[in-house]
Amino acid sequence: MGTSNYKVECIISNKSSIRDPEGETILRDLVMRRGYENVKGIRTAKLLQLEVSAPNKESAEKLVMKMCDDLRIYNPVVSICQIRISGN
Repeated sequence: MGTSNYKVECIISNKSSIRDPEGETILRDLVMRRGYENVKGIRTAKLLQLEVSAPNKESAEKLVMKMCDDLRIYNPVVSICQIRISGN
């Protein structure tokens, strides 16, 4: 069985119980001031886009999650890490 290349998105965001000062500032100082009253909240996140070689999507996901954990790319106390994979 060979390997394929997968495009992987790793989204790192604050847990819902943690304040997001950047999102609050964008909402208050930009969005609300420009008249977008229907917008009730904004949360920011970091996006890492990777290309990974793996035997299958599940392996690609495990590899990226392990990398994020091992390298402490995010802080699991305050952040969550979501992995999305698209085909090769």
